[in-house]
Amino acid sequence: MLKQTLLIAFFLLQSFALLAKDYKASLFNINSDGVTLNTRSIQFAIDHISANGGGRLVFYVGRYLTGSIHLKSNVTLQLEEGAVLVGSTNPFDYDKKTWTSLIFAHDQQNIGITGKGVIDGQGKAVAVNVIANIEKNLLKDPYKYGRPSEANRPMLVNFAKCENILVRGVTLRSSASWNQTYDQCKNLTVDSITVYNVDYWNQDGVDIVDCEDVKVTNSYINAADDGICLKSHDATKACKNILISNNTIRSSANAIKFGTASRGGFSNVRIINNKVFDTYRSAIALEAVDGGFLEDVEIDGLRATNTGNLLFLRTGERVAGKKSRLQNIKISNVDGDIPATKPDAGYGYEGPIEDNPRNISPGIIIAGLPDALITNVSLNNIKLRHAGGGKAEYANVPLDELDRIPEIPAQYPEFSMFKELPSWGVFARHATGLKVNNLTMVCERKDFRVPVVLDDVSNSSISGLKISQDGKKQEIFQRNTKNIKL
Repeated sequence: MLKQTLLIAFFLLQSFALLAKDYKASLFNINSDGVTLNTRSIQFAIDHISANGGGRLVFYVGRYLTGSIHLKSNVTLQLEEGAVLVGSTNPFDYDKKTWTSLIFAHDQQNIGITGKGVIDGQGKAVAVNVIANIEKNLLKDPYKYGRPSEANRPMLVNFAKCENILVRGVTLRSSASWNQTYDQCKNLTVDSITVYNVDYWNQDGVDIVDCEDVKVTNSYINAADDGICLKSHDATKACKNILISNNTIRSSANAIKFGTASRGGFSNVRIINNKVFDTYRSAIALEAVDGGFLEDVEIDGLRATNTGNLLFLRTGERVAGKKSRLQNIKISNVDGDIPATKPDAGYGYEGPIEDNPRNISPGIIIAGLPDALITNVSLNNIKLRHAGGGKAEYANVPLDELDRIPEIPAQYPEFSMFKELPSWGVFARHATGLKVNNLTMVCERKDFRVPVVLDDVSNSSISGLKISQDGKKQEIFQRNTKNIKL
């Protein structure tokens, strides 16, 4: 069903692209000198094309400076190779609709951004000027951690409640905030794009919020914050029918993450044949912490090189009384390594080292709550290499004192949130229906911790477990478990 729906959306987008009429940017006196501010000219062109049946606004070689523009139905921005759409460095050149953005589209249909050109937000310079406006009392902002809020720093693309969207081929670089956000959109294809978003704080690569029928494929994403991030802001909505495939991702946070916000839910998601490297936090983080649901997710084919954590699954309760559920997750054919050194060392904006425990965290963490168990997770054909080297003198948690590990249901979810954990390979807590088959784990240096710890786990099985560890410890430690088949 997911494949059929996405194919229909793809052909609709292709049909629109083939029938579209081309309009040269120069027809509308849009200047390519990189100095002239073209905001009103570009907006006039978009409005004209939309009002006259639709088409493509084509930018050829040059630098086109602009502030906020609003894409309209049946219009595609076509950036030919050598064309650069450049965001103004003046914060007053940007509009705000809850968020600030260079390119807006709200309640539009049949829109696109295509070609081999570039959108450059000049984000670092914009952020510096936003700070200057705050200090001059021209802009109200919480200014937390010495940086302006994300909402007051322009992203490159902000599309909301749009249908039939094609973003293909372009390079999107240097926003002042998140790179691109799609909120409550339907029939969205993001394909073969390049994202460089590493110039400032909170720079996500791609954010998908409560969208349906989405493909994010064949793309390269380098982000200072989360690479591909699925969110659910509306308790009545959900991310549904999502394909994330054949992407290469680097992040100083998480590569692929669900649940920064999880008020509604996530269902029917396929994450197929992706590569992750030099990523500070998790290669994959699946988090349901705001009263929503996360279910029916398939991960197949993941190669993660030099990441702080391989797989992190978490239920939480950030709003008292709102229980979340995480269930029916199938993870297969995963190969990953956890290094001894900081995975994102040397990048311009690194993840905060103070967040980490002293010992390297387990490669796989499944952490539910006593009244919100993680249910029906299968791990098949997983290979994990872990640097090891854990030392007992670093906040050792003895196996007979697992209650010392905090539940912290209201805390922001990250794999490092529990600090020291008593295993280096797998730590599973408050879970049922966990099925592990063909798990190979190698610990490269002597480590005082056991490979696998199961705490409050029931109706589960582990088979085909292969462990290589210097000074081999007991392979599996169990506490409060029931009906475990080994």
